[in-house]
Amino acid sequence: MTEAEDRKPQSDEARSAFAPPPGVVAAPPPVDNESSTTSEFAVPQGLLPPEPPPSERTEGSAFRPPSSTTGQHPLPPAFTPAAGIPALRLTRDVPWQDRMRTMLRMPVMDRPAPDVVHRGEDETRPAVPRVMDLALRIGELLLAGGEGSEDVEGAMFAVCRAYGLDRVEPNVTFTLVSISYQPSLVEPPVTASRTVRRRGTDYTRLAAVFALVDDLSDADEDSPVTLEEAYHRLGEIRRNRHPYPTWVLTVSAGLLAGAASVLVGGGVLVFLAAAVGAMLGDRLAWLCADRGLPEFYQFVVAAMPPAAMGVALTLAHADVRASAVITGGLFALLPGRALVAGVQDGLTGFYITASARLLEVMYFFVGIVTGVLIILYFGVQLGAQLNPDASVAIVERPVVQILASMLLSLTFAVLLQQERSTVLLVTLNGGVAWVVYGAMHYAGDLSPVASTAVAAGLVGLFGQLLSRYRFASALPYTTAAIGPLLPGSSTYFGLLGFAQNNIDRGAASLSQAAALAIAIAIGVNLGSEVSRLFLRLPGEAAERRKAAKRTRGF
Repeated sequence: MTEAEDRKPQSDEARSAFAPPPGVVAAPPPVDNESSTTSEFAVPQGLLPPEPPPSERTEGSAFRPPSSTTGQHPLPPAFTPAAGIPALRLTRDVPWQDRMRTMLRMPVMDRPAPDVVHRGEDETRPAVPRVMDLALRIGELLLAGGEGSEDVEGAMFAVCRAYGLDRVEPNVTFTLVSISYQPSLVEPPVTASRTVRRRGTDYTRLAAVFALVDDLSDADEDSPVTLEEAYHRLGEIRRNRHPYPTWVLTVSAGLLAGAASVLVGGGVLVFLAAAVGAMLGDRLAWLCADRGLPEFYQFVVAAMPPAAMGVALTLAHADVRASAVITGGLFALLPGRALVAGVQDGLTGFYITASARLLEVMYFFVGIVTGVLIILYFGVQLGAQLNPDASVAIVERPVVQILASMLLSLTFAVLLQQERSTVLLVTLNGGVAWVVYGAMHYAGDLSPVASTAVAAGLVGLFGQLLSRYRFASALPYTTAAIGPLLPGSSTYFGLLGFAQNNIDRGAASLSQAAALAIAIAIGVNLGSEVSRLFLRLPGEAAERRKAAKRTRGF
């Protein structure tokens, strides 16, 4: 190229927009070779920490970041509190429910390792499928018996830990119990589940299952419980007959209705009429159950005879309180057990199970409403003079009402198939509940909702203390004791208002019944939680039984 051609301006196509102008010296290229293969996650040079001396590399330090730490922000120095890191001590002098509940609410990585107990000469490692099956069978019995979801999960967790399964996560819903076990981080998890298709009330069987779980969780080297022994005991529990025959249950239903009628002001004739009506309803419900009808229709049929007895006494112009007869019959049908369990699951965070339980309660209640409304409607059409104002004319008879409340709790305990050793205690607990309610409502002139909540709270507190003393479930000591507090009269007068086309009065009475039912359930649960606040729990203060924090609306 000649000098003239060199001075000739080049076209735009021959010149780069990124070329430096004449007279400007370009910066030298970087030392790094751009053509070499690099990673966008590679740490730039100059940011690597200096290599420690050989002496420090060999000895190491607890407060120095590891040698593999790179990047602009290395790990912060470790910090140990002056008092040291608190260790979780799961003492065995507290109920297994508290120990398992404490660990279930802890992260998996923070749970202490299970105690290895040698449970047989040939057992070198736990038989995972059989242990999981045993835990599922125990959980199925507890859930079918009406136990709360948290205690069911605790029982399944206790069984698995007793046989050395560490990474276990139980899960309980209304009709399904499942459990997942992961041997290690590199092995696939194992999951099994069982469906609870039939539920029945038998607190004797429930107490036996609790005793089995307690023996498994507290077993040591001197008295181990092998898998074969656990299966044998579980089979005996499932095969055991109910402690009370059928005729005793029928008589108990009648006595319960009679005692409830006395609570709301009935006399001897009212007691007999309510008892006969409740026994007829119980027999009809058993007949429907034998024919395979769902529980909804069983409640419809069982609610008809007590209502029919009250309407018949009104049509006969007998000088009795027909409302007390119908109210007594309703006491034997109100699903207090399912209501308390549903609210308890909701308060402890099991919202799916709580929703299903409360939906079941609603269906049962609708069945009772349907049966009573059918009879009341025909009674009104026949000219029965049913007086809604009788609800405010309750006669105050403290001694008679206390005895009636204790009889009601006793018969309720028999209907729940409780152990004979617990019947006396729950009877006394029911009497105390009615004394507190009567003192606050009748003598103190407080609202029935507040009086019911306080009395139910004492029932839950005493029930929890008794269960901790006996290392058993709290249900046998609380469910029957809340019987005298159930809103039978409010339910009846609400239904009567609807039958007489008085919608406002009926809605107000049913709203009061719903408020009383919620007060009972929350009071029982609150009493149980208060007992745990002041009684000793497993673990140090830093590892106490933690709960979820409130969400503040988001």
